[in-house]
Amino acid sequence: MPRFEDLVAEGAAVPTEGWDFSWFTGRATEQRPSWGYAKSLAGRMAAAGAALDIQTGGGEVLATVPIAPPILAATESWQPNVEIARRNLAKFDASVVEVGDTAALPFPPDHFDLVVSRHPVVTRWDEIQRVLRPNGTYLSQQVGSGSVRELTEFMTGPRPGSAHPPVGPAATTAGVSPLAATSVAEAAGLEVVDLRQEALRMEFYDVAAVVHFLRKVIWIVPDFTVDGYIGRLAELHDFIERHGPFVAYSRRFLIEARKR
Repeated sequence: MPRFEDLVAEGAAVPTEGWDFSWFTGRATEQRPSWGYAKSLAGRMAAAGAALDIQTGGGEVLATVPIAPPILAATESWQPNVEIARRNLAKFDASVVEVGDTAALPFPPDHFDLVVSRHPVVTRWDEIQRVLRPNGTYLSQQVGSGSVRELTEFMTGPRPGSAHPPVGPAATTAGVSPLAATSVAEAAGLEVVDLRQEALRMEFYDVAAVVHFLRKVIWIVPDFTVDGYIGRLAELHDFIERHGPFVAYSRRFLIEARKR
């Protein structure tokens, strides 16, 4: 059985760039939503003339589509991911632009017939409405409120209510409820035509997986550092050794909106 110190060091050493989660194979699992975002994305991209992927990460999901539209653009806020996305999306001759999560989109009005985003940190509904063509579609798989709350509470203690309320009429943050997202989208001038939500079982098989996950998905414990949480990590390591995998639930919702 690996020592606690070795597992923590291993989890702390894994690079966090991009959204490739293959390192977790054999160390953690997460159920996938029944709606199949990647499959839906592939179908929409094949039919689009001009498309935009917001907060693309390293472009890993977008790169899986078999057919890309003639005009394809992507935005990303973290500079190391921008370079990864440019490499991954070069086969589509896609334009990848570094844009802050809360910033306006650097594209003209009525420019895209499809805008997509998987797990955006912030959703600028007003900007999505602006860059969509009339009858254009926004498709997004988002993080629901209370996602992985079991791990957050183990590390930091119970937190009442949602930690991620809406931030205004033009935006929502990661962790908002589907109802709140719908309200903000409609206030921005979009019509929500599909909305689905699910809770998905996650299992962490060792503390290295937890360390890497918290470093990579920073909104679960925003102030996480190994040194700052070493005591709780030791308790979690002991829990897993005695009781088996630590179980949490991610909350996801799929929202599809159309520009009126």
